[in-house]
Amino acid sequence: MPHDHHHHDHDHGHHHPPHDHNQPHDADHLHSHMHHHDDAADLQVLAAQFIDGFIQAKDKTTYLKLAGIPFERPGKGGAKALKLVDVELTTDWQVGTASPSFGSRELSYLPFPGEMVRERTNMSMIYVSMDEKAKQDLRDFLVQKKKDIEA
Repeated sequence: MPHDHHHHDHDHGHHHPPHDHNQPHDADHLHSHMHHHDDAADLQVLAAQFIDGFIQAKDKTTYLKLAGIPFERPGKGGAKALKLVDVELTTDWQVGTASPSFGSRELSYLPFPGEMVRERTNMSMIYVSMDEKAKQDLRDFLVQKKKDIEA
């Protein structure tokens, strides 16, 4: 028996105890459940920082180029026909929330008290050609950029 006990102590010296080994796994597991929410929150923060940088940039064209915003993009036909002509900033004020009600076609609506009203600014790039006009949302650009980096 002492030999078995000694062998058991030896294993603990080389392996993490079960609690320590499981703790990081549990943390990852909990994080994975929140992953979608975290991505949306991270995207919103990144977009807000990008917009702030754009507003403050003295040379907005260079700012966009450094960020990788394309100045030409394919049109519907696939050719590089669309040219970047405008950057549009829009501000929305979220004054409430609406979501589907359980077992009903009615929305559950909750207006916000004044202190909960939030400003959200978004940015879009406007591309045109002789035959087409297209708008690309900054958040769509950032999601694609992230996918390109991870690939």
